[in-house]
Amino acid sequence: MTNTAIVGIGSNIKAEENISKMLEVLVQEVEILKISSLLKTKPIGIENQANFTNGAVKIQTGLNREQLNRLLKNIEDQMGRDRSAPKFGPRTIDLDIVVWNGEIVDEDYYTRDFLQKSVQEIS
Repeated sequence: MTNTAIVGIGSNIKAEENISKMLEVLVQEVEILKISSLLKTKPIGIENQANFTNGAVKIQTGLNREQLNRLLKNIEDQMGRDRSAPKFGPRTIDLDIVVWNGEIVDEDYYTRDFLQKSVQEIS
């Protein structure tokens, strides 16, 4: 069975470089259908850090949701994501499933305008 997902993207450490590298890795594992524009956003939680670059990517995959989530966490790890850092601290890459087969599955969607804009742009 083929699943369609929209994955939220965020980075504030060499953002353009890391997002580009992440897409190169992702395309080897799933089919990328669409990529949203990238938006600059102010940090949430810990404000004393660089602005984030956020966006979203629409993909198609044979993986189930749990497998896709594991793949995304693997890509984050590969790219040097520091899991011991504060939750809202700086990061090389942050990947979250926001929409799974047409259903919003990430509560952040409802509170983050930039996420809504990115998802709507590629839906």
